[in-house]
Amino acid sequence: MKKNGSFMKTILFAAFLVTISAGAPSAVRSQETAASYPNMVSIDQYLITDRNAEIAMARSAAPPSISSDAEVLVLGRHGYETAIKGKNGFVCLVERSWMSPFDFAQFWNPKMRGPICFNPPAVHSILPLTFKRTELVLAGLSKGQIIEGIKTFDAKGLPPLDPGAMSFMMSPRGYLNDEAGHWVPHLMFYIPLTDSRSWGADLSGSPVMLNPQFNGAPEPITEFMVPVPTWSDGTAAPKEGR
Repeated sequence: MKKNGSFMKTILFAAFLVTISAGAPSAVRSQETAASYPNMVSIDQYLITDRNAEIAMARSAAPPSISSDAEVLVLGRHGYETAIKGKNGFVCLVERSWMSPFDFAQFWNPKMRGPICFNPPAVHSILPLTFKRTELVLAGLSKGQIIEGIKTFDAKGLPPLDPGAMSFMMSPRGYLNDEAGHWVPHLMFYIPLTDSRSWGADLSGSPVMLNPQFNGAPEPITEFMVPVPTWSDGTAAPKEGR
C-alpha cells in the first residue's frame, strides 16, 4: 500500500474513524484546519432520515457473522438510541464527523458517515467516548469546550481500557471524508498511549498505520489501523481509497 504524505492526509478514522498523517507539517495542518467546514451546521444535516438505512449501514461495518447478532444504534437529536438489541456483545453504529481529530478541516462535515462495529471490550471502554463527544456536540458546545469536557470525562468517568479492544470498519457504504471517500476496509485496535514504533506503525512495508483520532488529544488512547483485502460482504476492496 502506498503511504506517502499526500495519501496519508486523505484518510480519516473514525469511526470511527481514518485521518490526517500524524507527521504532516504544522503549516499544512493549519491550512487544512481553516478550510471548508469551520462550524457545525444544523443537526438535521447530520441525521439520516431513513432509520432502516442507518441500521443497514451500521451493520455493514462488519461481516454478517458478527453484525447480524450485534446491537445496532442510530443517531437521534439527543444522542445515540438503541434500534435493535444485540445477542453477541458487539455494537454497530454510524459515527459522524465529530469523531475526527479536533484539528481536522472536516470535523464538521455533515456528509461524513463512519460505519463501525465495536467488539465487547471496545463497547465497554471505547464506545463511551463516542457517546461523550456526541453528547457535548449536541449540547452546542465549541471545540474548546468539547475538549475540556472530554478531559473531565477522561479523569472522572472513562472506564479503564479493556485488553483486546478493537473495531471493524469494513463497510463499502461509508463516506470517511471528501478526499478519502470509502477509503479501504480496515480493523482498528485500541491500546493505552504508546510509541507507535512499538507496533511498527507507518514504517515502510508495514500494514499497520497510526490513527491520531485520539492519541492523547485529548483521549488517552493510541489507535492503530490495519487494512484488510475485502469489504464486509466478502467482495474485493481496492488497495487504496475511493
